[in-house]
Amino acid sequence: MDEPQTSLPVPGPVPCVPARQSIALVDDDRNILTTVSIALQAEGFATRVYADGQTALKALLDNPPDLAIFDIKMPRMDGLELLQQLREKSALPVIFLTSKDEETDEALGLALGADDYIAKPFSQRLLVARIRAILRRGELVRADSETPAAEGLPEPIQRGRLTMDPARHHVAWDGKPVSLTVTEFLILETLASRPGVVKSRNQLMDAAYSDDIFVDDRTIDSHIKRLRRKFRAADPSFAAIDTLYGAGYSFVGD
Repeated sequence: MDEPQTSLPVPGPVPCVPARQSIALVDDDRNILTTVSIALQAEGFATRVYADGQTALKALLDNPPDLAIFDIKMPRMDGLELLQQLREKSALPVIFLTSKDEETDEALGLALGADDYIAKPFSQRLLVARIRAILRRGELVRADSETPAAEGLPEPIQRGRLTMDPARHHVAWDGKPVSLTVTEFLILETLASRPGVVKSRNQLMDAAYSDDIFVDDRTIDSHIKRLRRKFRAADPSFAAIDTLYGAGYSFVGD
């Protein structure tokens, strides 16, 4: 009699575990680094910590996280200088941690390209909410480019030589990629969605910032200057963002 055969179990499909979004913390206060890192890990984020801006800069450029949180007052390189140097090469979303007496720094940080700021002392729940809002707002979780467009994703915008893909946070001019921050992207998207229509600074602020972030007109002007500079690096003749003095800005690309 033949021996009964013992069938081996057929392995089932391996569940797909989504990669954790990573947050970089840059602060010379090790208590804040520890407590915030633990809180973010409990919310499902991976974290990296850096005690000064100079050390953080190279790491953020070599291996970018999904979002970074900077203190302003730090040795060797403060948060403002770190952001300024980072923005020369990266559109990484950044949240500033500030003290109540640093309102000037808050405004300067937003003008340099920070996406948000939170005043110390702060609620960890508030910080997590702000992080999630920026990650959602920027749609940083990319759709698979090989699959059909998912239902409900925003359609790409084509305006002459400008191409914007909100679902992938991708921008190109004449086919050349242009790296924008979340805030810059939202301002440009607002302008390009209705070519020729003048948008006031208040309308651009409403599009680019959450309701509890207050910025002045100069901040929007700074973003527009940076947008023009970035596009002129791709095309020195770029003139698609027009200024109507006293009224606002419009997109006039062909």
